[in-house]
Amino acid sequence: MNIVLTGMMGTGKTVIGKKLAQKLNMKYISTDEVIEKDVGMPIPKIFKKRGEPYFRDVETKAVKCVAMLDNFVIDTGGGVVQRGENMEELERNGAIICLTASPEVILKRTSKTNYRPLLNVDDPVSEIKGLLEKRKQFYKRCSRMIDTSNKGIEEVVNEIIEFISERKIE
Repeated sequence: MNIVLTGMMGTGKTVIGKKLAQKLNMKYISTDEVIEKDVGMPIPKIFKKRGEPYFRDVETKAVKCVAMLDNFVIDTGGGVVQRGENMEELERNGAIICLTASPEVILKRTSKTNYRPLLNVDDPVSEIKGLLEKRKQFYKRCSRMIDTSNKGIEEVVNEIIEFISERKIE
């Protein structure tokens, strides 16, 4: 079984995913890293040169590849949930955990880098709110939602482990 992390950028998917994999003796993989390797350029450059629709198609291809793995913590991009086929692939052998945070926390966490193509706008807080609203219906499909706004990495990791343990008992 895999543990799949999704949610908006800046919610802690990467740092929590790596720590979770380490703690559970699982392997870690990021769909963003798979995409960058496959396309041969960083994600911001993919968005700039080829656009979001192209990126989403490549993302779906990456999801199909990682969904075939077993015993992995899979860190997905926040928009992966918008395509039903992505969710179906990931649900086959995984529990999907959605990490959330307040728009203000997301902005604070992501403002240290210009690596976030969707936030390179005049009003990033409004953009974050809009993305959260747009994706809310899709995030509801996830097995569990965890707000990371006021939680430390260890606390979130332990909450995920507890949830996964409860699922295995049922």
